Amino acid sequence: MAKLTILGSSNAIPSQEHENTHMVLATKNHTILVDCSGNPIVRLQAAGINFQHITDIILTHFHPDHVGGLPLLLMDMWLLGHRTPLNIYGLAYTIDRTEAMMELFAWKDWPNFFEVNFCRVAESPFAALMDNDDLRIYASPVKHFVPNIGLRFELKEEGKSLVYSCDTEPCSAVFSLSKDSDILLHEAAGDFSGHSSAAQAADVARTANVGELVLIHYPTGALSSGDLLAEAAKKFSGPTRLATDFMTIDF
Repeated sequence: MAKLTILGSSNAIPSQEHENTHMVLATKNHTILVDCSGNPIVRLQAAGINFQHITDIILTHFHPDHVGGLPLLLMDMWLLGHRTPLNIYGLAYTIDRTEAMMELFAWKDWPNFFEVNFCRVAESPFAALMDNDDLRIYASPVKHFVPNIGLRFELKEEGKSLVYSCDTEPCSAVFSLSKDSDILLHEAAGDFSGHSSAAQAADVARTANVGELVLIHYPTGALSSGDLLAEAAKKFSGPTRLATDFMTIDF
């Protein structure tokens, strides 16, 4: 069984109770951090996840609320004695800029720094991002302001699947990734360029025959408005819930 832990559920503007959206997927042999915002070491500690167990990081796109915490995470891991290799995945657009960002911190001059492998994912539908004993991960380009990927996680032993839309307007790529998935984690920032509303997320869940819809990356704090679950219920009759910080999903 795999466990998904939501480290943050907010859109680009966090609140006291909601950090920017990022999460950890833990399987038998891998612990994968999806996006890296805020102060990751603190969030991992609060969630009861040992940073030493992180094997891989997936960066969906190069926006501050999704990659801004990476330099701090890598520095803190180094200072706390991390020594095992770490893989970081993303589109070439994302990885190129991530490497440039790290170069500004002269990270290669940090003594005894652990091995980091930057892995560029093809910008094509259902590109193979990872395939190991535990799971397969596919990435497809979605529709945002910068090159961005949605993700499909398929657990081999359990035969279960989870999809994360990431930040996107409604598009065919998200529907294809979501087809017959057990859980769809879909953004609900609102019906405007580069994003989707709760109703649009529910449309995907219904047409893609999704088992459960989880809304994430929604406005929080003073910016929160409306009943997102009621909005989604008009389009999708299946189980639907709001992601909240430190919520866990077993599948």
